[in-house]
Amino acid sequence: MEHSHHIVIIGGGFGGLYAAQSLKNAPVRITLIDRRNFHLFQPLLYQVATGDLSPANIASPLRVILRRQKNVKILLAEVTGFDIGNRRVITCDGDLKFDSLIVATGSANHYFGHDTWQPLAPGLKTLEDAFEIRNRMMRAYERAEKEPDPELKKEWLSFVVVGAGSTGVELAGALAEIANDTLVNDFRTIDPGYSSITLIEGMDRILPQFPEELSASAKKSLEHLGVTVLNGAMVEEITPESVTYKIGDRTERISSRTVLWTAGIKASPIGKALADSTGVELDRSGRVIVLQDCSIQGWRDVFVIGDLAHFSDPDGNPLPGLAPVAMQQGRYVAKLIEGRMKGESKLGFRYRDFGTMSILGRNSAVAMIDGLRFSGWFAWFLWLFVHLRGIIQFGNKLLILTQWAWKYFTRDHYAGFITTNETNESDDDFCKYCGK
Repeated sequence: MEHSHHIVIIGGGFGGLYAAQSLKNAPVRITLIDRRNFHLFQPLLYQVATGDLSPANIASPLRVILRRQKNVKILLAEVTGFDIGNRRVITCDGDLKFDSLIVATGSANHYFGHDTWQPLAPGLKTLEDAFEIRNRMMRAYERAEKEPDPELKKEWLSFVVVGAGSTGVELAGALAEIANDTLVNDFRTIDPGYSSITLIEGMDRILPQFPEELSASAKKSLEHLGVTVLNGAMVEEITPESVTYKIGDRTERISSRTVLWTAGIKASPIGKALADSTGVELDRSGRVIVLQDCSIQGWRDVFVIGDLAHFSDPDGNPLPGLAPVAMQQGRYVAKLIEGRMKGESKLGFRYRDFGTMSILGRNSAVAMIDGLRFSGWFAWFLWLFVHLRGIIQFGNKLLILTQWAWKYFTRDHYAGFITTNETNESDDDFCKYCGK
């Protein structure tokens, strides 16, 4: 028997997937639309970028995850607009009618008006971003290996990470471990241990979402790994050869051929398309301002969740763009829709913050859970447990645990493959020393 109430979910990330799974026993039809055919566990994406994990370890096909949920149909398509008045989603393959709509399309990298920096300093939101970062990192070492000019060799061995939130801190720590341990015996004319890794943060401390004592502990751990941490530094220019930043009244320049961007995110363009159709208000980052039940003003059956939503907590502060927020909102909206079908009402959404954590390197992390603060080995173990638990498929959990254990005991696991011929320079420049 086919159910009449049709729920369209846009986005197969944490919010969309958890909404679909929470409706598995509901008398509804669900169409899940995504441009990709897989769910990506983004918190571990940086480990793909640094070669610690394979892409298949953190990407699970949506059809495999939902194959036993018979009320879900998966549609591989791109949403191009909305006709909310007629309850239609417009895709590249035609229109789709809905009774309830859940929009969970996430976010993209934000360069704060300097979009010309994007090709020079890739961000980290997709698998393609991770491949690009890994390619640039490994090409930098390969270029340094054959570079005869000592100054240019130093430029190739200089890495700059812009933005010291969790992703930036974890990426900088991973780069330092690669330089100090993983690649130490792999080259003949360079010592990767002499790599320069700089972490630039515009605020007065790294990991600003943590208490000051944990931020200080994180900075100390990174510096122990050899990372130079610059607080209160604002990037002013990025070129193929350097980064220029201002700190106080001083303007400084770092010669570097590899710059990585983790300084900010903005909402996906789907938010603007929804605003064009409904008149809903957007915030400065393009996020859709939602009501306390995650619906939008004037449309009680249209919901926006996850990174795309601007949801204010009881103190008026917007919830952060974190996976747990999207998961909880996905579950909430699913139960809200199901309850309304039964004539039930439900209180507004309340986010339960189970904690925040960030890994810094081997045996080092910081964590804040239910008001308790941890750092060092115990926080590192908690980070491993929580992230492993979040992986969808059991096979991937086992593979990741095995690879983590192998790397921990041998320091010898590294998938440092270069998968494209593209570089920051022309092919002629790249090959000027190899005679091609």
